[in-house]
Amino acid sequence: MALHHIDPRASGDPRNKYRNDDQFYASDRPENPVIPEDRPRGGRAPAPVRHRGTWATVALVVGIVLLVLIGIALFP
Repeated sequence: MALHHIDPRASGDPRNKYRNDDQFYASDRPENPVIPEDRPRGGRAPAPVRHRGTWATVALVVGIVLLVLIGIALFP
C-alpha cells in the first residue's frame, strides 16, 4: 500500500506518519469550537432609518421650483 507516494522500502520509517484529514484540520481549533464570538460580525443591529416627512419633501420641491422661477424671472 503506497500512501502519499512513499517508497515501500521506507514504510517502517517513523517520519512517514501522516495525519488523517480530521486530525489535520482539528490541530488549530480550540477544544470547544462552538464558543460565542466576542465580536459578532456585523456589530449591533442598525437603528431604523428615519425618512424625512412628506412636508419636508414638498418644501424641498417647492423651494427648487421657486429657485428656478426666480432665476428665469431675473435673467430673461
